[in-house]
Amino acid sequence: MTTRRALVVRGGWDGHVPVEATDLFIPFLRDHDFEVTVSDSTESYLDLAGVDLVLQCVTMSEITAEQVKGLESAVRSGTGLAGWHGGIVDSFRSNTDYSFITGGQFVSHPGNAVDHRIDIVSDDPIVEGLTAFDLTTEQYYVHADPTNTVLATTTFAAHPDFPWIKGATMPAVWTRGWGEGKVFVCTPGHSVADLETPQIRTIIERGLLWASK
Repeated sequence: MTTRRALVVRGGWDGHVPVEATDLFIPFLRDHDFEVTVSDSTESYLDLAGVDLVLQCVTMSEITAEQVKGLESAVRSGTGLAGWHGGIVDSFRSNTDYSFITGGQFVSHPGNAVDHRIDIVSDDPIVEGLTAFDLTTEQYYVHADPTNTVLATTTFAAHPDFPWIKGATMPAVWTRGWGEGKVFVCTPGHSVADLETPQIRTIIERGLLWASK
């Protein structure tokens, strides 16, 4: 069997425990015949030759124009990009070129940890066999690209400070194409406990395999 190459890029805000979070999925990738390399710097985006999948978990950090260009070029040529929560949609707030690739940007999580439901809205293989499930964690309010393929959504209750968001439905899991490459995003995943939720873990594992070249 041909071995694929996965690059795990992790860092940024420690509150999203990038090391512990990505360590949950590295054994899964190795079990599926990926050779895994781990990097703590987006400098690695300057040379992605031969990389089939980038798993990124970098929150509230910075990236150079050259690094974004390297990532964009690789994804456009077929390298997959995948991640969850702030590690992919709250990574580089000042770089709109990066947000264009991911198809979404975090803007708020009203109420911090709140009870909410994730609704499955697709029969895509990534969510096949799953039904709606409940979480108590950050519920991401995002600005999202209309060209995304949405696999799961979440609907907001009224918040005392923002009563107008009641009934707003946001994408919670989506995929998108970028040239020859594929991008996978799952917005739940604030903590290790969230990532160990069976439905979330299943969605992410399937998403990693789907995104890979």
